[in-house]
Formats: sequence, structure tokens, C-alpha cells
Amino acid sequence: MTALDDFRSDFGEDPGYLDFARFGPVSAVVLAEERAHADMLSRARFGSLTALPEQDARARAALGQLLALRPDQVALQPSASQALMHVMFGLTGGVAAAATEFPAVGYAMARASEALGVLVPHELIPDHERVTPGVVRDQVTSSVVAVVVSLVDYATGQLVDLEGIRQVIGDRLLIVDATQGAGIVDAPWPVADVVVGSGQTWLRAGLGTGYLALNDRAREQLTPVWSGWMAQDSLEPVHEILPPPEGAAAFRVGHGDPTAHARLAATVERVLTLGVGSLAPIVLERTARLLELADEVGLAVVSPRDDAERAGIVVVEPHPDHFGVLAAALHNHGITVTSRSGRVRLSAHVSTSDETLGLLRTALLTYRAAIRP
Repeated sequence: MTALDDFRSDFGEDPGYLDFARFGPVSAVVLAEERAHADMLSRARFGSLTALPEQDARARAALGQLLALRPDQVALQPSASQALMHVMFGLTGGVAAAATEFPAVGYAMARASEALGVLVPHELIPDHERVTPGVVRDQVTSSVVAVVVSLVDYATGQLVDLEGIRQVIGDRLLIVDATQGAGIVDAPWPVADVVVGSGQTWLRAGLGTGYLALNDRAREQLTPVWSGWMAQDSLEPVHEILPPPEGAAAFRVGHGDPTAHARLAATVERVLTLGVGSLAPIVLERTARLLELADEVGLAVVSPRDDAERAGIVVVEPHPDHFGVLAAALHNHGITVTSRSGRVRLSAHVSTSDETLGLLRTALLTYRAAIRP
């Protein structure tokens, strides 16, 4: 058995699952961590609970290696949405992002602007639904201090050109939401100043596995508005109110979930063992098969086709009159996808089997037969 076969064998999602961009079913390794910690929490054997806080450091070490940062530049969060709140409340000046970014971005910007009055939202208008270096260059004004982009757009599947955007924004902060790409995209992480994400999608770590990672330059510019007693990295209560520490720990508030930390650590360690560079081509091959199946039945593909511009997401847009027919065909053949606004988002991982692709083909052929006069 090859290392890739061993990696794939860890996963056991049912055939027909093509919704990794929403939630990645966890692996056997992650499930084992969940069960082990559940047993520990239920029994509380003498001395066992000391292992709980160790999971934070373990997960930060793994994420630091994945994102090319030091462990002290990573802070674990309950979600990517909370990580974004930390970032936006800590910024002063103009912040540019497309209104089509995942809503967590817009909410964080709006709430920070409303509460503190020092962040000024600046809307980027995508070019044909895509945020490109040219879009950013032409629309970012001198008052903008930070630009927010998704590594992979959740709705269009576009893989953003991080290096190109880095070049056009100069010394402004580059903030990247990595939720839809970390673990399957071999991204140039060092060009980003801030990376937020969640392990519930492509990393397949389950819920509660958010993170905030930032380089030293970003830490100097971000104010840790939410900085609680756990930021001091002490398990013992200290009644003296101390200033936030220098590292990413400043963005900790209270106790995290050690079970979630263990799940995140385990899955990132597993990815690192194989290497993202080994996983990315497999994901591209699986999504290429999705494209072929869409083309076979004449479905319009509105996500990128070029390997350099996509990752694990394929988006199709049937004629408005046929959307319900497509949704019904997929449902009736047990295909799990995300459908919204007249489009269907399919997303594949390395564990996506030929059986799943076969089920999808049958569903699409049923759809084609139903719409033909």
C-alpha cells in the first residue's frame, strides 16, 4: 500500500458525497482522537487531564509548519468567523474586500466599523465574479491599509493569485481566508500577513477547529481588542490585569476545546506526513472528472477550468427552468452537494471514489434525459 492509499483508507464517507467545501467528513485518525479525549474526559483518570492543555501547542506546531510560520504566530480559535472578528476589530484604516466574500468577512468588517469607528470598509468590485491582481490594483485607494481575499472563493471556486495581489498592494496587510484551500492547495503562505481558516472543510478536522495565524509585521499593526486572561498562557488565575503578550497568543480569550485542538493537530500532522504537494494533484484530477461529467450532459460550468485557477470546487449553472430538475436528480441518486442561487457547487477530495463519480454520472444522465423534449 502506498502512502497515498494509506491516507485515502482513513476516510469512509458514503458514496455520493461531493460537499467537502461545506464539511469534510473526518478521518479514522481524527475519530480516534475524538474518542480518546471523550474517554479521558469521562474517566478523568489520575494525571490524565494534564494532557488536555498540551493539545493547543500540538495543533499550533502543526499549523505553523503547514503555513510556514512559528507556533507562537498561531492562535487557535473556535471558528474562522471569530478569527476574522479579532482581525477586523484590531485594524485601523481602510480595509478592502469584495462584497461577494463569505459573509463572515463582511460581518466582521461591519461590526468593527460600527463599534469602534476606526475601520473603514472599502468594497472591491470583482471582474466577472473574480478578484484578480488587476481588480485590486485598480480599486485600492491610498487610505486602504489591508486587503482581504479568500484563497479559494467559496461560491465560484476561483483560486486567487496571492503572489500577484501581494505585488500590487505593496506594504498593505494581506489577509487571507484559507478555509476553502488549506490542506489541498500548495499556497505561497509567506506572502500573506494574516491567515484565518477552519479545519472543518478540506482539513477534515470537524467543527470548532478555527485558527488565526499572523506574521510579526501583522502582530505589530493589529490591536488585540479581545485579549482575555488565557492570553497570558497561564492555567492559574492571575488577578493583575497584564497587557497582551507580543505573539498571536494575545488573541486568546478563554479556554479552547482541547478535543477540537487534538482533532485539528492530528489531521494537519497527517497532511504534513504526505505533503500538500502530493494531495493537490489528486484533488485537481478528481475535479477534472467533475468537469468532464458536466460537459458530457451540457451543463454550463461557471467556475475556472484552468488548473492554476481552481482547487477542489466545480460550480455548474443549469438553465433557470432546469434547476429543480437537476436538484431532484442529484437528490434521488444520493449525491450530496450545495445548491444555492440557481447554481450547484460540487467539491471533491482525494477520497472521492470512482463509485461516487459513477453515481454522479447516472444522476446527470437522468437530468439530461428529463430536460430533453
